[in-house]
Amino acid sequence: QVQLVESGGGLVQPGGSLRLSCAASGNIFSSNIMGWYRQAPGKQRELVATITSGGSTRYVDSVKGRFTIYRDSDKNTVYLEMNSLKPEDTAVYYCSIRRLFVSRPDYWGQGTQVTVSS
Repeated sequence: QVQLVESGGGLVQPGGSLRLSCAASGNIFSSNIMGWYRQAPGKQRELVATITSGGSTRYVDSVKGRFTIYRDSDKNTVYLEMNSLKPEDTAVYYCSIRRLFVSRPDYWGQGTQVTVSS
């Protein structure tokens, strides 16, 4: 069992920044991929960014150059730094973790709301 606890969401003006955090605990897989998804009202959930236990990262095109995913291995915590935020970034953001050779996340966080509005 793995628990994921998210924090850092909130209201921010366009062009502003937020940092989301996701603290993992429990039986964490030695080799894993953690990621951030988001789901806007009336939209499908989309994968925003991923990071492997080795530190390799990937991003959806719409956030490249603006968002950064990174991790603190000592704290088993993954972060999503979001800069130059746009109204279209408004969504509930979900943290996830999966083993290397599975196609879908094994565990999800509860979600944290990010609202970008003036």
